[in-house]
Amino acid sequence: MNNQQLQARKVKAIARGQGNMYPVYVERAVNSEIWDVEGKRYIDFGTGIAVCNTGHSHPKVVAAVKEQLEKFSHTCVMVNPYEVAVELAEKLTDIAPGESEKKAIFVSTGAEAVENCVKIARAHTGRRGVIAFNGGFHGRTNLTMALTGKISPYKHLFGPFPGDIFHAPFPIESHDISVKQSLKAIENLFKVDIAPTDVAAIIVEPVQGEGGFYQAPAEFLQALRALCDEHGIVLIADEIQTGFARTGKMFAFEYANVEPDLITMAKGIAGGFPISAVVGKSEIMDAPLPGGLGGTYGGSPVACAAALAVLDVIEEENLVARSAQIGEQFNQRLTAIQAKHPKLIGEVRNLGSMIAIELVKDGDMEQPNAELTQAIIGKAAEYGLVLLACGFYGNVIRFLPALTISDDLLNEGLDKFEQLFDSLA
Repeated sequence: MNNQQLQARKVKAIARGQGNMYPVYVERAVNSEIWDVEGKRYIDFGTGIAVCNTGHSHPKVVAAVKEQLEKFSHTCVMVNPYEVAVELAEKLTDIAPGESEKKAIFVSTGAEAVENCVKIARAHTGRRGVIAFNGGFHGRTNLTMALTGKISPYKHLFGPFPGDIFHAPFPIESHDISVKQSLKAIENLFKVDIAPTDVAAIIVEPVQGEGGFYQAPAEFLQALRALCDEHGIVLIADEIQTGFARTGKMFAFEYANVEPDLITMAKGIAGGFPISAVVGKSEIMDAPLPGGLGGTYGGSPVACAAALAVLDVIEEENLVARSAQIGEQFNQRLTAIQAKHPKLIGEVRNLGSMIAIELVKDGDMEQPNAELTQAIIGKAAEYGLVLLACGFYGNVIRFLPALTISDDLLNEGLDKFEQLFDSLA
């Protein structure tokens, strides 16, 4: 079977809503390279949307999974638990930002982690409202779609959504939205739509993912912490895309020296195995009654074993520091491309290995160039690259390389990207 034949089968068998960016069918993948069913090689700058931070098929992760599978694959952690889940919970609570005593729960997806944060916050506070931010992405379930601050493609056709969800502007200096404006908008919500004494939680990404890789300023996260403390509101850090060394810290909230009340973890947690977690302050985490949290597949023993191996790899291979180095290399190369095309690349930005370029028209950040963005994504496979787009206006190309990528492969991939960009500029 070639790619074209498999795509025809896929279109016939899988609903169009679950589309695929590339008609490229993977046969195998190792570290930062993918080979399709036709034998073509690709350099992966997407890592399954920040999932394979330790690269594809890391030997330590593979070995851990094999060892666990030989023992058992499932008993349900809520029926007959197992040591790997306890050990993973201990390690996650240990590495989470802040000095407070913490506990964890396990579920299967990022959206489930977000939903459980809302459940926990409501149980703890006895309140109903949740504030999120424009451009934020928190999942595809009904509640998490309501939290997500972008209509197309995530919310279009899928309403009505749950009530008591409110949005405020996210501070983005390059788009003339200041920290002061964002905070004032929240205060305005308190006067117009919901009293602060009715707000259970504020949820924020320290770097917006689907929204365009905009970093929340430290002063903003610090102000949110103070605001939540003032009004008894639970501060939720959505670290699903930013976690596990992706940003040059284990978690991006560390840059602001802020301890959130609850943290969502997923994506890079287990090298591709489906598991997610909520980690938070013990007194808040224990608010729901026994049986109020969980799920059949939450805390899969196979995924727990993979996650423990990922944490070992991050530590042994010093991937937090490596993430920062990779980000610097990307930034230098992409800034050089920007210098050649200043009217097309409005901004190059990165926090560790969460890297983006924003494409514009005539050098104007208020004129998004979604057409060029889609053209680049559309031709990436021809150049042997896997690239991803994002952004409130669909005009951002994001780079999420494996933190285990070699310098040679990194530069080869960026050479290909530069050729691709030049061909369409």
